[in-house]
Amino acid sequence: MNAKKASNIGLVVNIFLFLIKAITGILSNSIAVISEAVNSLTDIFSSIAIKYSIHVSSQKPDKEHQFGHNAAQPLAAFIVAVFAFVVGFKIIEESIGRIIEPSQIKAQNLVYVILSITIFVKIILNRFQTHISIKYSSTALKAASVDSMNDVLSSSIALVGVIFATFGLEILDGIAGLLVALFILKTGYELAKENIDYLMGKAADEKLILEIAESAMRINGVIGLNDLRSHYVGDKFHIEIHIEVDKHCTTEISHDIGKEVQFELEKIAQIQKVFVHIDPV
Repeated sequence: MNAKKASNIGLVVNIFLFLIKAITGILSNSIAVISEAVNSLTDIFSSIAIKYSIHVSSQKPDKEHQFGHNAAQPLAAFIVAVFAFVVGFKIIEESIGRIIEPSQIKAQNLVYVILSITIFVKIILNRFQTHISIKYSSTALKAASVDSMNDVLSSSIALVGVIFATFGLEILDGIAGLLVALFILKTGYELAKENIDYLMGKAADEKLILEIAESAMRINGVIGLNDLRSHYVGDKFHIEIHIEVDKHCTTEISHDIGKEVQFELEKIAQIQKVFVHIDPV
């Protein structure tokens, strides 16, 4: 199982959940369920964006993109975040209307079944997406896994709201819809925050910097380091490192030491490219 197949599975699951929730929402007249259906619709768009971004990011470097296409995944995730904000505010508007003028819930048993199915399926999907995202270092699938867990929470809130609404507290259906919308906004915020770091070229954290320095110093011939910089290019780091070597080394030996440092650091999963500058001391 690779990231592309995982994105296909996510897309199929989200289409299925959207259809059953949309039908149930219309039959039950529940804003909480309708909000859940709209949430699933955003998941479909997210899945399509993720599927396409994984395809683009897997392409080899070309003349126009000489360091590859790694920015495709965080860019897709950021677009999904913006879409989530738009949808979230629209659901808030509708939910407030239902709180002011509550509506009767119909087909309660069907609602219970559909929301319970959603919760179960999304828990399974979350674990699956988390596993694949870690295995293939996919930021897009990681974003999808976070969204799936938020869906579990929002569906649980919708279910509780509908249960109370069937006992005469119809206003809680609108409140549940409002809370679902807040979860959608929360998802959008988390996606935007994380992927802005990728797109803005944020530097590596101290833990990775320490790992890089220690790996470089283990190379035979490296006497010391005097400069180390990093930044995201897409969802991977580019590293610029200055290594110190004995000034009496020949150019060929210094070059070989630099290449060994480069190859060793590029074995680290978060790193795409390393640029080594040699300082004779």
